Amino acid sequence: MSTPDFSCVITAAEGGEEALAASVESVLGQSLRAVEALVVLPAGAPAALRKAAGALAGRSPGDVRVLDPGTDSVASLRNAGLDAARGTYVLVLDVGERLQRHACRNLWQAGTRTRADLVAGRWSRLTGEGTKEREPSWQHPLFLRSRTVARFTEAPELAVHDALVTGFCLRRAALERHALRYDEDLTHSGVLFGALAAAVVGRIALVRRRIVSGRAVPDPGRDLAGVVEAHRRVCHVLVAQGLSELREERDRAFLLDTVVPLVRTLPELPVADRERIAETAARVLPGCVPEPVLLSLAPVERVGVRLLERGDADGALTAAYALRRRGAVAAPLSVADDGRVYWQGGSDPVFDVTGLGHQYRSFGELKLMNRLTRYETDGGRVLLAGRLVLPAHTGPDPDGPLTARLEFRVRDGSRTFHAPVATLRPDATGISWSTRADLTRLLRPLGPRDTLWDVRMVVEDGRNRSVSDLFAAHDLVGPGDRSPALPRLGRAAGDTWQPYITLRDHLALRLESRRRPARTARRLVHYATHFRPARRARLLARALRRRRDRLHARGFKVSVYRSWLLRLPVRKGSVVFESHMGTCYGDSPRAVHEEVRARGLRLRCVWSYADSPDGFPADAALVRRWSWRYLWALARAEYWVDNQGFPQHLDKPSGTTYLQTWHGSAYKRMGFDETRVRMQNAPQRERLRQAVDRFDHFLVRSEHDERTLARAYRLPEETLLRTGYPRNDVLLAARARDEAEGRLPRPALAAALGLPDHRKVVLYAPTFRGGPGRRKRRRLLLDAARFAERFGDTYTLLVRTHYLEAASLPACPPGTVVDVSGHHDVSELLALTDVLVTDYSSIMFDYALLDRPIVLFAPDLDSYAAERGSYFDLREKAPGPVTATEEELFAVLARLKAADTGCQEQRAAFAAEFGGYDRGEAARAVVDTVFARHIVPSRTVPTGEAGR
Repeated sequence: MSTPDFSCVITAAEGGEEALAASVESVLGQSLRAVEALVVLPAGAPAALRKAAGALAGRSPGDVRVLDPGTDSVASLRNAGLDAARGTYVLVLDVGERLQRHACRNLWQAGTRTRADLVAGRWSRLTGEGTKEREPSWQHPLFLRSRTVARFTEAPELAVHDALVTGFCLRRAALERHALRYDEDLTHSGVLFGALAAAVVGRIALVRRRIVSGRAVPDPGRDLAGVVEAHRRVCHVLVAQGLSELREERDRAFLLDTVVPLVRTLPELPVADRERIAETAARVLPGCVPEPVLLSLAPVERVGVRLLERGDADGALTAAYALRRRGAVAAPLSVADDGRVYWQGGSDPVFDVTGLGHQYRSFGELKLMNRLTRYETDGGRVLLAGRLVLPAHTGPDPDGPLTARLEFRVRDGSRTFHAPVATLRPDATGISWSTRADLTRLLRPLGPRDTLWDVRMVVEDGRNRSVSDLFAAHDLVGPGDRSPALPRLGRAAGDTWQPYITLRDHLALRLESRRRPARTARRLVHYATHFRPARRARLLARALRRRRDRLHARGFKVSVYRSWLLRLPVRKGSVVFESHMGTCYGDSPRAVHEEVRARGLRLRCVWSYADSPDGFPADAALVRRWSWRYLWALARAEYWVDNQGFPQHLDKPSGTTYLQTWHGSAYKRMGFDETRVRMQNAPQRERLRQAVDRFDHFLVRSEHDERTLARAYRLPEETLLRTGYPRNDVLLAARARDEAEGRLPRPALAAALGLPDHRKVVLYAPTFRGGPGRRKRRRLLLDAARFAERFGDTYTLLVRTHYLEAASLPACPPGTVVDVSGHHDVSELLALTDVLVTDYSSIMFDYALLDRPIVLFAPDLDSYAAERGSYFDLREKAPGPVTATEEELFAVLARLKAADTGCQEQRAAFAAEFGGYDRGEAARAVVDTVFARHIVPSRTVPTGEAGR
């Protein structure tokens, strides 16, 4: 008999006949034909499972073998499979796991090409939501590309995470040479086996393809002791290899991948299971992970781990609520003499939650945990009781009238019923409350539509208002807590209120039909809405909705615009302004508009907005981007003015002049120089070319712009206006004012933002790091909380994200960190800023005109330049210090005056090279050139900064 290329060992210790059949069928369906399946049955396998295994072997006698080693241990079954394997490579599957169609071929080709003893690829596991699967997040960097490593330390994720529990194969000769076996005294022996194999074999090949799917949902709570023991043994292997640093990474990953998710699941478990897990954790977790590793976790994560380690089931449950509801205060907080804030439980550094920033929020601003402790029914009346957590630093006004009420809100928010809370007992750490509510009389839903109701509590003290959901463990309420219901349409529309706990852990009520009249009515309604005429009516309504939606679809609007609207005559003197695709009223289009307004030109100005018209000029016509009015305005406008680009699919009318002010000089490659564009197909590149060909005027501010932007977008010489950027006129005016009068008083915007004069202002404005698509939320590279802690007394940090991105800022002391991402005009922010911190944003070219300090914080400079490409070496021409870490940045800011002294000449050269055409009169020059025929000489007056 020929030797197969692969032997796939399938242990049938758990799961049923269908799971076994799925695993075996995935092996038999491999595109690599020389593959055998070894089904290893436990001694206690039921008859049905044995019969299914026999049927699979009988159907493919040469490819499927059934082994019965007479043991029930999973490790023993796997070892029996390894002993019986005949293939060049051996792969082990748990029952239910399935190989991808080309899995064995991909592994075999990688092993043959690299002569590796171990070949591994991606795998996915079930999420617990039906058949949905997901790969662990740490797999992406590990398998980003196919590669070969000489030793597993070159791919540390193999040992740091449980990467080799499935989805890998071993050369059988290496198995025998190193005597690799599964430890039969270890329940989770697969965790240790993979790590040990990676440590002892030589070359390892990593394949970026997915190998295995269908891995079971991890359940560490079922055998926490076995999971912890497997982790300990892997750590011993790392220490024996002299890899103590990997052991620390492994410890941290173990907490994040296993223990913290276990804490998160506690609200979904019954009380008995929570107590069993806590009892086991108290026995096996202490000493498992060094204290410094635990302290490296986020505050609530380490609190949850420590409470579980102590065996405090109720405390760990509270931490789980805080983990599942970000930003919620789930336990009483105490403030130490040094200002540090601690979770209930003492001054243990693990319980230090100062970084959450709760101490900077007041009673009405905090999301307080309101834990429901009792829900008891008596006919239609329900007793509800709970406790609202209060931190030590804030609470309701002790002199005010303390009142509370329960709100029952229909899920869509259209209707609300209120019930007063009868008893409130405030103390130092919270407010205990209880009340009785007659749900039958209080809640009068219509019936068919409003069947889901959420419950929350509102507490007021005369000045402040705190709203909180009622949190509870999922086993607090059940079928025995039903109450009768009386909908407005009668009991035929529903007759029972069933309480339940939502996936977000708060109390809700569901209107159900449990008695015969209601069930009959429900069936009749179902029939009336599903028999043939009703189905036809629904199909007709759906078709009408599709037709209506088509009228608002962009594709239809573009066709109407091109076919009909472009035939309309141009309206003389009409100008459509747009800034950053309608997201703001700012930049150079604003400067041009205000110059037009100040000079009294007879132009009809129209501004487009993307989401909200707030902040746009009241004296201009406003149109929503992509609305019919927007298309009408563009089709009839004599002038288009924007800084980013009107939609590419909209052709410019023949009688329209397009002024493209652009939005910044280029460090990273743009246009046809950009790798992303060069990789596009011909129609996509042609669409970009047609969009650029619409420009009649393109503003440049230096010879650098001519060499980069003009060439990258293939702009003809006659379109270039060498005027500088109108948005920068205000900066040059501010510099002149600084030199003549000094920096104080600051502009009025400083008072509006609450910026005190005794603190310097640092503006952090990172560049756009995404690609085309919707607005995305990203994590800032600069830790704002650390900045506030370090420099809160001397600096105020203004954070402005790119208009296509957003970021969540941590809670910080008042006045230390301010989010100005929503401010319309960045030039106003630059004028009041003392120090700019950025990375590769074009904002540095503008700010250099002010001759104020610039610090570049670029942790990923080399990789960013390699990925996006650049027009010059930033380190060589930088207008200020280039820092790669937060510590370097903080060191520069701490000695800013000394650090900036050596950068003044370089900053002046930078401003001269990249802003040579900026002279402070760009708006006037642009208006004189583009709107020349609308200028009446007698009405032309000097404006300078008019309107700004």
